[in-house]
Amino acid sequence: MDKKYTNASPLLKRNSLTTWIFLALFVGLILGAFAPNWVPIVKPFQGLFLRGVKCVIAPLIFSTIVTGIASAGNFKQLGLMGLRTFIYFEVITSLALVVGLLVVNILKPGVGIHLEGSKSENLPAFTTGKITVGGLIEHLLPSNFADAVVRGDILQIVMFSTLFALAMLSIGEKAKPIFAFCESLSEVMFKFIGYVMYLAPLGVCAALASAVAENGLHVIIPLLKLVSTLYLALGIFVICVLFPVCKIHKIPALQFLKHVKQPVLWAFATTSSESGYPMALAEMEKFGVPRRIASFVLPMGYSFNLDGSTLYLSLASVFIAQASGIELSLGQQVLIMLTLMLTTKGVAAVPRTSIVVLSGTLTAFGLPLEGLALILGVDAFMDMGRSAINLLGNCLATAVIARYEGFSLGTHHPNLTPQDSVSFKKISALETK
Repeated sequence: MDKKYTNASPLLKRNSLTTWIFLALFVGLILGAFAPNWVPIVKPFQGLFLRGVKCVIAPLIFSTIVTGIASAGNFKQLGLMGLRTFIYFEVITSLALVVGLLVVNILKPGVGIHLEGSKSENLPAFTTGKITVGGLIEHLLPSNFADAVVRGDILQIVMFSTLFALAMLSIGEKAKPIFAFCESLSEVMFKFIGYVMYLAPLGVCAALASAVAENGLHVIIPLLKLVSTLYLALGIFVICVLFPVCKIHKIPALQFLKHVKQPVLWAFATTSSESGYPMALAEMEKFGVPRRIASFVLPMGYSFNLDGSTLYLSLASVFIAQASGIELSLGQQVLIMLTLMLTTKGVAAVPRTSIVVLSGTLTAFGLPLEGLALILGVDAFMDMGRSAINLLGNCLATAVIARYEGFSLGTHHPNLTPQDSVSFKKISALETK
């Protein structure tokens, strides 16, 4: 695992892609403003990139959800600590979604952009009109899984995948071949989306050039407003949600921040919360969290508790609706939130995989994918913030569960068992290498 996170090569590749995206952003701006006749030539690359992202949605979400749930081993292994962990994850990620929706509805950063694509009458039938509890319940499962994949119904794909994973968990050893297949499928899909991301600079260039050619240079202002809105929402989430969590569970906030500062800054710099995992694990044990708790909660958090990513997804979805001139009702926004509550459980904590989930949400609710390519131009700035909050939220989750298990937390760790102490020494040695 350590080799995976300390290898500089992937980081250089990510930085190289980010550099190309920024360069494409500048070129698209110049083309749209001063050479609009060139826009029809580059615009097909926008569609090519979006199709590449869209085609990976269903297999990636299915494989990541199945492996994420089935990796728990069995129901007995989860026990009371697992139940508390999952309840905590669900409450905090739900609050992150609510904060994102509130801030984007108040500030309306998408107003001022006029995207081509969907109009309100093109929304899927299920998302239009009055949403009833009975209709929502009936819609949860597909009559045919292949049909749900073809229609891009993410909610049904997620529900099917969740039940499939629980069924695998219940039969134990017999499900190992399927688990291995889903694990391999997940790896292949991540590699696939990595190849598709090489088209991102062309997609970004085409999207921005098209937007500027049609709307003028003032389209840049809402994009900058989007970045500012996200960081404001992340700040509100930290102050109004994570800080009260520290107070409620009597976690010393200043000492906690001292321990998580380094891994959080690393996640911010690398735009990947996973890159700070080894460092975070060591710091949480220094803080007093036993290894058996930290090694359970932190990895699970990377599948079930990505607070920054969930907040970003709710905010970005409504932003694109605003940019498209689509007025989403309260019921439709609640349904988006419920869908994201499930969909984000399959998000990997690596750069730009939130784009896959966002594209699935846009498809499910009939919102134009053109907004996705436009957002990607400033996504690197937003990715840094949400990656840092992802890691911060997961570190806090380990501290909260440790408090529920009866451990006192601080700069010392007097409550560690002999087994925990041995693990602590090993992880400390790992950190110094």
